[in-house]
Amino acid sequence: MKSLKSFNEFVTEGIVNKITPDLERAKSLVAESKRKIHSLQEQVEKIGIKDENSNDYVEYCYNIIMYLLRAELYLKGYASSGQGAHEAEVSYLRILGFDEKNVQFMDKIRYFRNGILYYGTSLDAEYAQKCIEFTKRISAKLNRLIERELQSSLRKTHQNT
Repeated sequence: MKSLKSFNEFVTEGIVNKITPDLERAKSLVAESKRKIHSLQEQVEKIGIKDENSNDYVEYCYNIIMYLLRAELYLKGYASSGQGAHEAEVSYLRILGFDEKNVQFMDKIRYFRNGILYYGTSLDAEYAQKCIEFTKRISAKLNRLIERELQSSLRKTHQNT
């Protein structure tokens, strides 16, 4: 697995572009992320974590975090597209103040999720458990950051009217 570039490198390369902030899209992504995490928790409680469902859970974890990262990017006026877009979104964790250990773990989830989709990678229950714990912790922090950003954006909107 190659080293993850900085977010600014992705901007320079045109993988990330500046856009008008999109509060509605951000809110929609946050809502979908919350729906997915509740669904994940319910499935874990009812079914448990087994090797047979580990890939599903890892994909859920990936989507939960990526939706939140995209929401934050939309709030800040960024959008990514094309080859490397998902890596760019993961690299944004650094901008948000996450330590390198968390950035690297999320990049591994991205890498393994790609392997599930395209190469038949099969993950085990132990790894899925680590991803679920990571997701709970990281999504809580991302949700707090996004909530502050949304409140700030709404205050600015009201001041301008």
